[in-house]
Amino acid sequence: MVDTQHPLTLLLNSSVGDRELCKIQYHFGEFGNYSLVVKTLSTSTKTVSCDLVINEGPINSYLPILFAFLVYMGILAILIVGRLFMKIDPVRNWVYKKLNPRETDRLINSELGSPNTTDSVSSDPTPRLWSTASRQRLRSLDTFRGLSLIIMVFVNYGGGKYWFFKHESWNGLTVADLVFPWFVFIMGTSISLSLSSMLRWGSSKRKVLGKILWRSFLLILLGIIVVNPNYCLGPLSWDNLRIPGVLQRLGFTYLVVAALELLFTRAGAESRALETPCPALQDILPYWPQWIFILMLEVIWLCLTFLLPVPGCPRGYLGPGGIGDFGNYPNCTGGAAGYIDRLILGEKHIYQHPSSSVIYQTTMPYDPEGILGTINTIFMAFLGLQAGKIILFYRDQHKQIMSRFVIWSIVMGIISAILTKCSKEEGFIPINKNLWSISYVTTMSCFAFLLLLLIYYLVDVKRLWSGAPFFYPGMNSILVYIGHEVFENYFPFKWKMQDSQSHAEHLTQNLTATTLWVIISYLLYRRRIFWKI
Repeated sequence: MVDTQHPLTLLLNSSVGDRELCKIQYHFGEFGNYSLVVKTLSTSTKTVSCDLVINEGPINSYLPILFAFLVYMGILAILIVGRLFMKIDPVRNWVYKKLNPRETDRLINSELGSPNTTDSVSSDPTPRLWSTASRQRLRSLDTFRGLSLIIMVFVNYGGGKYWFFKHESWNGLTVADLVFPWFVFIMGTSISLSLSSMLRWGSSKRKVLGKILWRSFLLILLGIIVVNPNYCLGPLSWDNLRIPGVLQRLGFTYLVVAALELLFTRAGAESRALETPCPALQDILPYWPQWIFILMLEVIWLCLTFLLPVPGCPRGYLGPGGIGDFGNYPNCTGGAAGYIDRLILGEKHIYQHPSSSVIYQTTMPYDPEGILGTINTIFMAFLGLQAGKIILFYRDQHKQIMSRFVIWSIVMGIISAILTKCSKEEGFIPINKNLWSISYVTTMSCFAFLLLLLIYYLVDVKRLWSGAPFFYPGMNSILVYIGHEVFENYFPFKWKMQDSQSHAEHLTQNLTATTLWVIISYLLYRRRIFWKI
């Protein structure tokens, strides 16, 4: 059994004198069967030849992805064609007639051959007030949130057992590493818009602070419950209770960023923005105390990461431990980040099976949602907060908003290029989701500003896309996230497979489960059922 994710080097040494006989570099394919044929060409010179023979060719493991893509594109094409047909009056009237025969006469006799806004309650369960509010709400934000959430759900369900839908073992990025920081980013954007709205409508800062504290508490509490299910294993042992987690980090990050914004913001500040000495920085200069606070947090992260002495480990170590770095630091997984978690929380209260254990054979527990990484999560949410301020300060000035998104993306990209030296392993601070390194945050925010720009342009500026289907889970994100965690192992989200090694079966199961949550969120949206914390 050999790894097929990375190219491998096979090295054959002589048992006498430990002399290298031959070396072969090869990238094996999934489920292929190979033989290594070694022949002695000359006994006098001890010349040996090594050849790889393919006994059974590998399969094309990407065909299920292509097939799934074609299926979803087919469904999308059918929906688009159906929507175009519904714009034809005779077709629309015929459909309404079939769905609700009692309203046939009213539909035929209506002025435009279709129900008007005031009396179409049966054909559209969404009342006027609701539709007006929906149009005023930035659909691009909910679409962005929903896109991040749906990819997260798919990844958590297994991602078809493809390596690029799993978290990177240590340094580097996969698709699975993109979604959590995007979710944090859009949370920060929402904080800016929601707090501005509440203060503008006359809510006192004390009342808003109470809501922030309550919401943060609920998120942290729900997170602890979700990551410690123990459904069928008897009473939960407090000795093994995992404390960190995704919702816990979201809750604490929300508390810090929302309180920071509430402390320094003023109702209607965006309407007085042009009074600033430098209009080009009107969304930054009024909030200089916030920037000082965030920069101080980053200094703390850098000092703890690179200066904190960790017993038995080199100072500033950022590696995975285990057999990484030639096995010189087996108990140093995560460096200062891992040490702080083990010291404060205890080894039994953090994640016991980190992604680094597969390749690097680490034995130390390490939590990717630990204490030190939360500092950079706060920074990620703060950058999202900045995106929200751009939207507020340049309301309805689409070119200004999009140009500033581009500028922020370029700045973050340049910082990432400097920190990583445009490499996976050789930079000053490599991109690392487990550590939530500063380069990881700047890289993800670079992508986030660009993606938000694209969605904002398509959904809210040109209105070429309604945001569906991602808009619906984006409106019910907490319910979908907790629901997919709680019901992960229940039918119809999971069932026993015939071949546990089949990408096709895993992909079918994971896409089915993810699609079900999109459908559930759509039905809840139609019934105006939202779970807000």
